[in-house]
Amino acid sequence: MRPRDKTYDLDEPVIRVRDLHIAFGGHPVLDGFDLTLYRREDLAVLGKSGSGKSVLIKCIIGLLQPDSGSIEVLGNVVSDLEHQALDRVRARVGFLFQSNALYDSMTVRENLEFPLRRHWVRLTPAEAEDRVMEALGNVGLAETVDMMPSELSGGMRKRVALARTLILRPEIILYDEPTTGLDPITSREIGDLMVEISEKYRTSSIIISHDMNCVERTSENVAVLLRGKCHALGSVEELRRLDDPEVRRFFE
Repeated sequence: MRPRDKTYDLDEPVIRVRDLHIAFGGHPVLDGFDLTLYRREDLAVLGKSGSGKSVLIKCIIGLLQPDSGSIEVLGNVVSDLEHQALDRVRARVGFLFQSNALYDSMTVRENLEFPLRRHWVRLTPAEAEDRVMEALGNVGLAETVDMMPSELSGGMRKRVALARTLILRPEIILYDEPTTGLDPITSREIGDLMVEISEKYRTSSIIISHDMNCVERTSENVAVLLRGKCHALGSVEELRRLDDPEVRRFFE
């Protein structure tokens, strides 16, 4: 269970999603969705497969354009941003892809250096090397720096992907199904690592997951996404006590 002694700042929202609508082929996926993430909060989004969880975080970082509604990230209205301004915001938001999205043709070092080059971070070669080794050290994989992704286990690839997410020292991290495809022991280790990162880097995060063990381990609050809306919001304990069968079945 996530320790409840960590406080987050209700006076400082870092992401605001308001009345978000997006449909594919005439089928509504998000249908008036609202959500606020606060500074230092770790918030999970639960929902059935195909309910729009991954669509939500892709809208947040501008990979998908909603049909209507508004999204603010770190005080910026995403739909108002030109390409360069959007890239600057994205540099402050880490995104851990469900598939890890490592480049198979690059070594671990090169995978971690890529975001530094992509966002024109001005570091000397020595500083870049320090940044790479620090990120790998934070996930316990410094020894893999010259290995190829194909040489790593599934759990190791997830850790390297998380290290790459950390390389720009983001203020917010978006996790898309961080434990999918991992065995229970590795899933627990990834959940513990997410908590350590949150505490060390003082990040805020949205965690898209159907893994209740991960949700309970990593999140202060949970939003339940049903029929395109934020159907319920609260701590795991609060949601378990709700007299709402649609919510309670997530916690059975």
